[in-house]
Amino acid sequence: MEIVLAAAAACVYGLGDFCGGKASRDADSFTVTFVGQVFSVLVLGVALVLLADPVAPVRDWWWGAAGGVGGFVGLSMFYYALANGSMTVVAPTTAVVSAVVPAAAGIGFGERPSTVAYVGVAVAIIGIALVTGAVGVAHAPTSRRIMSIAVLGGCGFGWMFVCLDRTTEDSGMWPLLAARIASISLAAVVLGVRRGQRRRGIPRLALWAGLFDMGANVLFLLANREGLLALVSVITALYPVTTIVLAMRLDRERATRSQVFGMVCAGLALALVAVGR
Repeated sequence: MEIVLAAAAACVYGLGDFCGGKASRDADSFTVTFVGQVFSVLVLGVALVLLADPVAPVRDWWWGAAGGVGGFVGLSMFYYALANGSMTVVAPTTAVVSAVVPAAAGIGFGERPSTVAYVGVAVAIIGIALVTGAVGVAHAPTSRRIMSIAVLGGCGFGWMFVCLDRTTEDSGMWPLLAARIASISLAAVVLGVRRGQRRRGIPRLALWAGLFDMGANVLFLLANREGLLALVSVITALYPVTTIVLAMRLDRERATRSQVFGMVCAGLALALVAVGR
């Protein structure tokens, strides 16, 4: 079940990333992050009411808040990179980093997946790396500066996954509320400092980005509580496949042969991890 939830989280993250990247082409990426996260609190509020979980211990709130800092860095940097580079290059680059960080942390925490699952993790990382266009020439060139920002975004996402993994099962969805409070507060401060640099207008896609992002966070948290961080995080990091497919269909971006092969590897990795978990 955890593999299904993680795969669903990947799909929803991909939808949110596409919307956030497109919105950041018409508005400041920090504004898009702020608006999307404020709107996503409404989705979380509904989840908290339906689940009726008791308020989580202080420890889980702290881990959630720490994850929110990573989520803010991840989203704002990622949206900026998507808006200023090729989605078919930026998305998977961020994904590789966001997969390696929690996978390494999970193994460091003592998680020991089966040999088949380890092979699946390796295939997933190789597949994501291929999708970056590391082999061959990407259709739309992306500067080293944008690539560095994409890597920073991946570190933020990876840190968020690790922090959410540290929360207890009894905490329900409350750590996500703590994460949103932290990220929204940070975004408000950054926007206050950069007031003169903001562009006018808030694209509707920013709202969709926030909606999908929160939905994916809920799916990831549920998946992680049923499975190992080292496996769930890698499957979740396959989200670029959705982003790239949308970029190809709607923005007419082209994928190289290596990128297509990378998508095939992603499917194979899903099967291996599901069998070997």
